[in-house]
Amino acid sequence: MEFDIIEKDYGVCITNPNHFLAFSDFTVSDGIDIIENVNILKAKDEFKATAKRAEAFNWSQVSYIAQATESLDYFTNAYDDLTIFTFMANDVIIEDFADGLQVANSPKGFVDARINFSHVIHIDRAISPMDLLRIFKEVASAKARALADMALPAHIQNILNDNDFLAVLANLPENDGESLDINNAEYDDIDFDELKTRISEAIEISLEDAFRYYGLTFGILDYLVSVGIQIGDLVDAGMELLSGVEVTEELKEKMKQEILRALADSNVITLITAALRSEQDLSGNRIRELDDATNLNADKVLGLAVANQIAGTNGAINFRIYDEAKPGIIWGLPPMLSDVFAGLIAGCISKILEE
Repeated sequence: MEFDIIEKDYGVCITNPNHFLAFSDFTVSDGIDIIENVNILKAKDEFKATAKRAEAFNWSQVSYIAQATESLDYFTNAYDDLTIFTFMANDVIIEDFADGLQVANSPKGFVDARINFSHVIHIDRAISPMDLLRIFKEVASAKARALADMALPAHIQNILNDNDFLAVLANLPENDGESLDINNAEYDDIDFDELKTRISEAIEISLEDAFRYYGLTFGILDYLVSVGIQIGDLVDAGMELLSGVEVTEELKEKMKQEILRALADSNVITLITAALRSEQDLSGNRIRELDDATNLNADKVLGLAVANQIAGTNGAINFRIYDEAKPGIIWGLPPMLSDVFAGLIAGCISKILEE
């Protein structure tokens, strides 16, 4: 089936003179609709404002649904009878932080920043209202599963899809020009399990493409931020146990640079990531056999490995000191994280004292 896309500076219209059967959560919508136009509009998220803006596309009073959005960025993926429009709005940018390290940031701050990935999906079949509703639910579930599998930093998850939208469109059944009773019309038979699989795969690809569109990738610094760890906190913790050494701003700066160098080391990143993921599993009781972690020594193994990777034998020796004392921020971290960051600090302190 053919449909047209009209692009203006104030919106995008997907139009079909033969009409769609639509189910959506749009700003202007009745849930199930027979419509000619699907309007994505730059407008305030209010019914009256969006409806008024939609008049520019719907001057002939055709039937329509309309959604307010902050951004008109979008792309289209097509797979046989399945077409997916992915609409995107993003306040996050990736900035250089140090050699080999970047960090996600936003001029709005992470209280007000948002990332929204929304979808309009057309299935080139005549689908019943009940099946359309089932597909709508499956798209929402597939989207949630795909985003959960990405294991994004917590502060990114918190601003993701705070105001996303979804519409599923299908063809109308043939009706020989008579008035259409959508509840009693004849619809195509569909293999729902096969369609469900294709939709899940298509949604996963669209989300990957959306992150790629904005260059949104996340690294070790983003995951440290997500658990409340700042580089300055690690520097201060490293300074606490020094004896016979004057703590100067120059020494702190050396410690900071050594920490950043260590965090750019792929082996250190891997060990810290292992601790982050393990801590999530332990705290969330996700592994049945680990309901009692009192005899767990893997945290010390990871911490010792981090210290050794950074500074060899001296790092390993100092790890015991920092692990037992747990200075500064290390004290408040959960077991897996406290040990790997004790190892990080021990290794970095060993390096700067060797100079």
